[in-house]
Amino acid sequence: MLVWMTAFGAAAQNQIVPVVDGHLGRCSADFTVLDEARSPLYDAKIDVSLSYGFLGMRKMSLQVGTNSEGKARVAGLPDKDNKKFRFVVSSGAFSKTVLMNTSDGCKAEFEVVLDVK
Repeated sequence: MLVWMTAFGAAAQNQIVPVVDGHLGRCSADFTVLDEARSPLYDAKIDVSLSYGFLGMRKMSLQVGTNSEGKARVAGLPDKDNKKFRFVVSSGAFSKTVLMNTSDGCKAEFEVVLDVK
């Protein structure tokens, strides 16, 4: 698994955004993770498990943490038609599941609000 940092979006203003890349296709998902007061959550974890190869026999798990603006990206997702991904976004004991379907588009943006009382 290869991890590198990059910046995305005009609002980033030179803030480094963590990126994890599965190197399996051109699809990606951008995340902004917030608490219930709409403040960014630092180091919230975003996990996704991928199946690929012949009959989906190969497996890969990816994880990335958010920056101080609550932003992170998962890149290099397979771009096959109607491929579904299940992301688990968590901070401490709180988590939320986010679903992505490539039939809705290959580039997705999610704003996830965690109730971290």
